[in-house]
Amino acid sequence: MRHWYKHLARSLRATKITVRRLIVVALLCTLALNLSTSGAQSVLEQVQKEGILRMITFVGPTTYFEDARGPNGFEYLLAKAFADHLGVNLEVHLIENLDALFHAVGGPRGHFAGAGLTITEQRKKRLLFSTPYKTVRQALVYRMGDPRPSTIEDLIGGRLVAVANSSHTEHLKQLTKNHPDLRWQALRDTEMLDLMQMVHEGQADYAVVDSSAYALNRSLYPKARTGFYLTDEQAVAWVFPDYEDTSLLKAANLFLEKFSASGKLARLKARIYDHTDSFSVAGSQLFMRRIDQRLAKFRPMFERAARDYDLDWRLLASMAYQESHWNPKAKSPTGVRGMMMLTRDTARELGVENRLSPEQSIRGGTRYFVEIRERLPESIKEPDRTWFALAAYNVGMGHLEDARVLTQRHKGNPNLWRDVREYLPLLQQKKYHATVKHGYARGNEPVRYVKNIRHFRSILQWHDIQQVQREALAKEAPTATNHVGGSLSLPL
Repeated sequence: MRHWYKHLARSLRATKITVRRLIVVALLCTLALNLSTSGAQSVLEQVQKEGILRMITFVGPTTYFEDARGPNGFEYLLAKAFADHLGVNLEVHLIENLDALFHAVGGPRGHFAGAGLTITEQRKKRLLFSTPYKTVRQALVYRMGDPRPSTIEDLIGGRLVAVANSSHTEHLKQLTKNHPDLRWQALRDTEMLDLMQMVHEGQADYAVVDSSAYALNRSLYPKARTGFYLTDEQAVAWVFPDYEDTSLLKAANLFLEKFSASGKLARLKARIYDHTDSFSVAGSQLFMRRIDQRLAKFRPMFERAARDYDLDWRLLASMAYQESHWNPKAKSPTGVRGMMMLTRDTARELGVENRLSPEQSIRGGTRYFVEIRERLPESIKEPDRTWFALAAYNVGMGHLEDARVLTQRHKGNPNLWRDVREYLPLLQQKKYHATVKHGYARGNEPVRYVKNIRHFRSILQWHDIQQVQREALAKEAPTATNHVGGSLSLPL
């Protein structure tokens, strides 16, 4: 019996030791787990530590493109502001189509996607969206000269095209519930600008595009016109992966709310879209023809002047078109002459000996524009500084300053073009021009002048990009017959 008790005692002591060891091991594991968990970084912290925010997008006038000044486009500029807000650099990754974009979000190519994507119920099932920053409508586009459609029934029997896997095809599928005979062709690796080109050239009867893309691109394909809208306003937002870690999404929402409240979002939209309402079919068709007929001869002159004065040659070319339609012998009833329509006195001050010489006129007009821009108050920043200089080129510095005075009197911002352009036309009314230094002016003219030049420059930008991309595609696949234009606009 004594032997049994001794054996039991030894067993109990061994058990206690084992239990203590297990407890110690468990505590160490728990401690290690806690240390590991506490050391894990959120996505936001990873972005800030690495110093890089990655965005996925498409090439397009409302998304991302590069011009003489570098990267541009609404989505790029908005994302760049977000990156600046975080204190990091923005890295842009271009993607081929919507399927590839949705699969890439959250991977090594992009923390989020900024591509003008509308929020839909289908997308919300597998993705997260930021606070919306703009709205669009789905526009039904038809070819000018054909009967204008006004209902879904009018589309039945015609060739209707849309971007594959877009919010447009989602909506078309819903429409078939009440319109079972509705048919369309969903095109892959195709952009909305391509669809507008197809309609413009008669390769399709109808197309579905977003209202913002239509507004920016209609100058390129003026025969593509809006028939009616398929939807009400739809929210557009950034897309994030559906992860438990929403730290970057929350940071984006906070930024977008502050950016909107500050008025910066409205100013960015104005910078991109405000010139689009100057569109006219006849004017755009004439401009496109003269790009081919006249511009090639003078383009090297614009490029040389732009290099010498650090400007975008397309801006100078657009000014010259607004002034003279690229006619070096142009003359107005008031005596201004030449490509840049210089007065005799201004030409003399600039050292222009022959106003009818396109080279001298372009260089003189460029120098005059730069001098005006340099005289503006330092408080006026770009891009407003360029718009103010254009207005002064047209109406004179004195009248421009009068409009800034009126703007300030009415609690507007005299350093923002979007505010001052509202008060320039008031210089035509005696009750306003009598209260300022330089008196009466046809104040609506510089407003239209600036708007038209911005409009023409946007057409030139996309005309150039189209040419480059078509040449590249021709080299890569010279025998291809099914391509419909360049990849220039965003599929939403």
